[in-house]
Amino acid sequence: MYSIVVESIYLLVIVTLISVLQNAFFALKVEKEGNCQNIPTSTFERVCCANRNCMDAYPTFLAVMWCAGLCLNQAPAAFAGIIYLAVRQKYFVGYMGQTSQSTPGYMFGKRILFFLFLMCIVGIFNYLLVRYCSSEYKEYVETITGAASALLLIP
Repeated sequence: MYSIVVESIYLLVIVTLISVLQNAFFALKVEKEGNCQNIPTSTFERVCCANRNCMDAYPTFLAVMWCAGLCLNQAPAAFAGIIYLAVRQKYFVGYMGQTSQSTPGYMFGKRILFFLFLMCIVGIFNYLLVRYCSSEYKEYVETITGAASALLLIP
């Protein structure tokens, strides 16, 4: 029983742990920039702002990734999660330069969150269909969702 549960969530766990490491990296960047000078600089303020923006979106990311993975399929949800983390890294680095450099990462991140949200809705809808209409569309929906996750790579 335990191995069945772990098998159904291990990809989500891996992405979550990677996201924790990324958060630690962001925090270290803030700490490093703060220790460089006693007087707050514009670079320090940008790093703090980028970190705060990433942390503000973090609970939403975790919620939709886990819900999408549990309600529908963990593989596309985890794939979207990895792409989101890469985009968040691009956003963070871009924000440390000029704020206009962070805009593409921000917009792409929103698109990934929307995709994960749609996966949640489809998963819930599929569950209700199976539960109340005795229809079995789960395999079709998982196939379509897996194929649609590749569309995330299109800029």
